[in-house]
Amino acid sequence: MFGYITINKPEIKCKDYDVYRSFYCGLCRELRERFGITGQLSLTYDMTFVILLLSGLYEPKTFVGTTHCVMHPVRKQPVRKNEFTEYAADMNVLLSYYKCLDDWKDDKKVSRLSYAKLLEHNCVRLRHTYAGKSEVLISRLEELSGLEKKGETDVDRVAGCFGRIMEEILVCREDVWEGTIRRMGFYLGKFIYLLDAFEDVEKDVKSGSYNPFREDYRKEDFPDQVKNLLIMMMAECSREFEKLPIIKYGDILRNILYSGVWCRFEATCRKRKEEREKKDV
Repeated sequence: MFGYITINKPEIKCKDYDVYRSFYCGLCRELRERFGITGQLSLTYDMTFVILLLSGLYEPKTFVGTTHCVMHPVRKQPVRKNEFTEYAADMNVLLSYYKCLDDWKDDKKVSRLSYAKLLEHNCVRLRHTYAGKSEVLISRLEELSGLEKKGETDVDRVAGCFGRIMEEILVCREDVWEGTIRRMGFYLGKFIYLLDAFEDVEKDVKSGSYNPFREDYRKEDFPDQVKNLLIMMMAECSREFEKLPIIKYGDILRNILYSGVWCRFEATCRKRKEEREKKDV
């Protein structure tokens, strides 16, 4: 994933930020313990959201403690870990591995192949443990790759492929909440894909890489068109979220869904506006 599903720090309470950060640090530690430094490098804020969502829904027993950190060597950092921290770490590494292989196959990026080779040993076990999910992730990534190679112009179709990847990651149990979580993950995945394409469109056009917005990005109302699409995706995602009986971590999750997810979009818009103003001077 791409790090878009994060908090809006200025708008979150200090105590909630501390909880969020402790889950993030817990995931970082879990990746290091289970997969070494190579696994730790795949750390994303998106998976911290997954942990908080599943922890808020199922309320598992959660370990609270402290740990040493290379990034913060002076003081121990608070951590929170539970069964969903382990699950998120596994999904993080598995998705990173398949995405690296897909990037190598499509663009022959040697760096991506090298990283996939480093993850490969651990992914042998993960492919066995999550056989069904592995098949889904592979098939959806192959479908997405095929659509991108032929230059698919239907934005909804290509975004939907990543939506189905995200819904598979969010679902960890077959129960009464599975349908709601799947729909939530589907729209969240579409949002991630569209926002990533919006952020990278100029770079992709220059490099000749696929981007579903390459024909529209020069239009004056392009940011508004994309914003409307993103609003629709998050409206559907949030509607499904509100159906879940989540109380614990609810304020943090709402900060992410209603505010945090827009931080990168707004930052990208500001950057492009500043660049245009410099050119006009």
